[in-house]
Amino acid sequence: MTAPKTQKEKASKTKKVLLTIAAVVVLLGILVTAGYFIKQLIDSKYFFCTKSFKFIPLDKACDGTDDCTGGEDEQTCLSNLKVNTTFPVRLMTRQSVLQVYNPSSGWRSVCSEGWSDKHTRTACTQLGYTNKPRSINVPVNTLLSNLKSGPFAALRSGTGNTPVHQATVDRSACRSGAVVSLSCSDCGEGDAQNRIVGGTDATIEDWPWQVSLQQGGQHTCGGSLVTLRWVITAAHCFAGSKKELSRWKVVSGRTYMGTLGGSSVDRIILNGNYDPARNDYDIALMRLTSPITVGVSRMPVCLPPKAFNLPPTASMVVTGWGYLEENGIISSSLQKANIPLIERNKCASPTVYGSAITNRMICAGFLEGKVDACQGDSGGPLVHFTSSKWYLIGVVSWGVGCAREGRPGVYCNVEEMLNWIHTIIEKNP
Repeated sequence: MTAPKTQKEKASKTKKVLLTIAAVVVLLGILVTAGYFIKQLIDSKYFFCTKSFKFIPLDKACDGTDDCTGGEDEQTCLSNLKVNTTFPVRLMTRQSVLQVYNPSSGWRSVCSEGWSDKHTRTACTQLGYTNKPRSINVPVNTLLSNLKSGPFAALRSGTGNTPVHQATVDRSACRSGAVVSLSCSDCGEGDAQNRIVGGTDATIEDWPWQVSLQQGGQHTCGGSLVTLRWVITAAHCFAGSKKELSRWKVVSGRTYMGTLGGSSVDRIILNGNYDPARNDYDIALMRLTSPITVGVSRMPVCLPPKAFNLPPTASMVVTGWGYLEENGIISSSLQKANIPLIERNKCASPTVYGSAITNRMICAGFLEGKVDACQGDSGGPLVHFTSSKWYLIGVVSWGVGCAREGRPGVYCNVEEMLNWIHTIIEKNP
């Protein structure tokens, strides 16, 4: 007859079982962590060909040559697109007056007679916005002098679902005495106040359009949400072996730098006129695989209307996780800085940047230095607050050093890129 086990023996056996389980859990954790970092290391150096089950060096992916069976290494790559046509819908001046384009009669402001909610949704969809579209009527006599006398366009009846530029006919005057002003999104809602060298800590809830573009889990550039699915950034962010789409993630909604929760990307489109030697046309668009969910920490910034007419030294804010000093390290926390626009004739003067400044560029910062965007901020937003909204005025592009005297930051001029932006977004819904 076997003697019954004592409480001490039972407790000892339970302890051994628990220790064994804990050891297994720790071991699995170590293996998973090691596997993650090994995968990150491999992904940073190689592209895996799933059909032929082999690795190729990453710089051979998207190089124009099929190195994998079936050319899968050339199928998910960024593209370059030029736009040689005029996008037929735009918003004009700070009043956001809707205008349509006709090759024979040019740009015409749209009269308010016959305008409906259905027309508002159709026009905003053409412009790439689908979130809370609204319209109001603006009296013609309140328009800027160059718009008061037209030309105008009026809607044909029964055209609610017709693209708005095809739904109008020319008019010499508006019978209603008013034109349509559109607000296509609840964009640009954030902090109305200060990476960034010489900046201060920021929170993502105040700048909810700011995103981190990451390749292989590493912050590479900044970017700006402009719709629920599209991000604007700089073309130069994709130089070298950074052309394969699956390497990229867009991390949104975070104040502190992290890699979790990023969105995948299914299109990266560089402006086809981008000139890396001059940093001209330095803009790109990234399409997220699925739309973001709007919230206090994720929200698009507004694109400026044409003829926004900013004062020459308007107050701007630049944000990002870039170096806190030249040749420094990435900031772990989002930074912001208040900087003024610099008049074009000053920035393009021989003592600053001279002829290097093109019409696709604007300058912002202080000629005495001390506050500036820096490495890691590239592609990020330069924004301006007016009429209760933040507008994307520039994209961090280039400069000589960071915060050097006489060498301010140079930004891609978003207003000059509106035709390209709207065309790309419409053609890739």
